[in-house]
Amino acid sequence: MATATTVIEMPATRPTQQTALDDSNGSVPAADTSGPIQITLDPFGQANGQAVEAWERWDRPRINTYRLAAIFFAFLVFGMNDGSYGALVPYIEQDYHLSYIVTSLVFLSPFAGYTVAALCSDRLHMFLGRRGIAVLAPSCKVISYGVIAAHPPYPVVVVILALTGLGNGLLDAAWNAWIGTLAQTNQLLGILHGFYGLGATISPLISTSMITQGHLGWWNFFYIMTGLSALEILLGTWAFWTETGAKYVDVNRTDGAEKGMTRKALKKKVTWICASFLLCYVGLEVSLGGWIVNFMIRVRKGEPFPAGMTATGFWLGLTVGRVVLGFITPKIGERIAVSAYLVIAVGCELVFWLVPQFIVSAVAVALVGFFTGPIFPSTIIAVTKLLPAEMHVAAIGFSAAVGGSGAALLPFAVGAIAQAKGPATLQPIVLALLAVLLAIWLTLPRMPKRLHEA
Repeated sequence: MATATTVIEMPATRPTQQTALDDSNGSVPAADTSGPIQITLDPFGQANGQAVEAWERWDRPRINTYRLAAIFFAFLVFGMNDGSYGALVPYIEQDYHLSYIVTSLVFLSPFAGYTVAALCSDRLHMFLGRRGIAVLAPSCKVISYGVIAAHPPYPVVVVILALTGLGNGLLDAAWNAWIGTLAQTNQLLGILHGFYGLGATISPLISTSMITQGHLGWWNFFYIMTGLSALEILLGTWAFWTETGAKYVDVNRTDGAEKGMTRKALKKKVTWICASFLLCYVGLEVSLGGWIVNFMIRVRKGEPFPAGMTATGFWLGLTVGRVVLGFITPKIGERIAVSAYLVIAVGCELVFWLVPQFIVSAVAVALVGFFTGPIFPSTIIAVTKLLPAEMHVAAIGFSAAVGGSGAALLPFAVGAIAQAKGPATLQPIVLALLAVLLAIWLTLPRMPKRLHEA
């Protein structure tokens, strides 16, 4: 049986708390001290003089409730960013008179930012803490969105989107990792990525309506994104004000380990498997959501507004899937559940590809979104189950940032192939990616069960 330890920090006036350990059945004796104390238990509830982080809950301490609200809002804005591409790409292409491959640079540019985020996430946590991430990440987006809203030349749009990639990469890594430290992780991550999906659902509706109904330029959508990102700074800074770099180092380096946790995490096979999986998954998600409008206009011969709504349908399906299936997944286990979801998604994708009718395609792509929705949070759960707690931020940060790179590389590749072979190539590419995802997922080792997810 695996052993485990935990540390509980509490003031003298706080009553005894029960630990959240796999094998613990003991209790913590009350302490008489004037300041916060740390009580460390072995798997049998006995003090052993070592310290690691205890599992907190979404509502305990109370500040966690407000932190979750700030994070959910951040992921809503994050989803609006990714969901807007599909609706805006045809109008960007028309406005600047671009080919498919040149238009695809809007997907590729954020790769530079995601790469920096992947390499620096853990170090930035040590220097700035979560409070610093809450300021830095949305600040990058405020600058980027503000520049795009001014309708600059296309090369400026491409370059400044790298800053958007940096901001999204940092918040993606930080907030996924933080929620991974809480009890009921699977459900909370499902809700978190449900907010991402919600943002991705409403942004095509908003942007398409602004362009087709309000007769505004595509760049006006980024005024909205600038304001929302500024609000994100205020909410995140207030919620994580006490989460400094010194506190992060104190909590996560209590075992006396030296710096370089990212290097240690990169030596683990699980980190690379999950990073590769998320690269393909996020690339699939953004490729389908980003090019579906173009496909429905050019291949299914739909009108601009109904075609734009198919992107909304895809992201809505993804949102509902993350919330609904997020409660089913832990009951049957992530390994079996994700495998089943991918097989069903392959069937839906075949219907999408082989039945050339607009309505059938719209329904099928929504179902693909539904069954692929819970895959990202399930991958984060896999990391928390298969790696030591002190590696979670580094491993999740690296995997999530590499996944964000997939959101840049694969949609660009889809655009390049569409330039050569036509937009109908989207469907076989999506089908191939689903098959690759299933193959990668099955290489993960068996996952242990943990009480903190119950």
